[in-house]
Amino acid sequence: MSFSRRLVLALPLAFLALRRSIVVAAEPGAAPAAVVERFYAVLLAAMKKAKRLPFDERYNRLAPTIGQTFDLGLMTRVAVGPGWAQIAPQQQQRLTAAFARYTISVYASRFDDWSGERFEVLGLAASPNGTVVNTNLIKSNGEKIALNYLMRQDSTGAWKVIDVYLSGAVSELATRRSEFVGVLQKGGAEGLAQLLEQRIAALRAGST
Repeated sequence: MSFSRRLVLALPLAFLALRRSIVVAAEPGAAPAAVVERFYAVLLAAMKKAKRLPFDERYNRLAPTIGQTFDLGLMTRVAVGPGWAQIAPQQQQRLTAAFARYTISVYASRFDDWSGERFEVLGLAASPNGTVVNTNLIKSNGEKIALNYLMRQDSTGAWKVIDVYLSGAVSELATRRSEFVGVLQKGGAEGLAQLLEQRIAALRAGST
């Protein structure tokens, strides 16, 4: 299966509308765009070596930059939904750690090859929920796949990704939340933590 095909299949198929805005070119050093550019530099370097690296090494190479780029704590809370406040603090910590490991594992599994792909950062767009950094994954044949990053500043003022959209509308977090709701209803926080651990193990087992 081709790299782009795996990418499309791996991204969730749920839609979350974003306000359409005029895209403006990002000024050099613009903080949100710079964060994504740094992430792409590390990701592309890992992709180019992916075939020579086992899963765990790809994971370890990507873990620091994913932790710096994504607000994984906020993403966990959003994916769990309103029931987060009713979860005990220790279970919240466990879920956040498991969600972080799962996110890194998805990238380590998804971006496991390179055949001339590259990334381009197009510019910024306003959103009711933050700032969107619009980018493309460009395949070796020139075909472009839009990957847009919704970003906010965290409590320290650092810009962090809080969601990823395919073609401007396919929300990873919206689908995570729809997947998790039934698990939480049946098995609670413990059931969700076990599901995430199972998915992490499956990604590791299915990758070279």
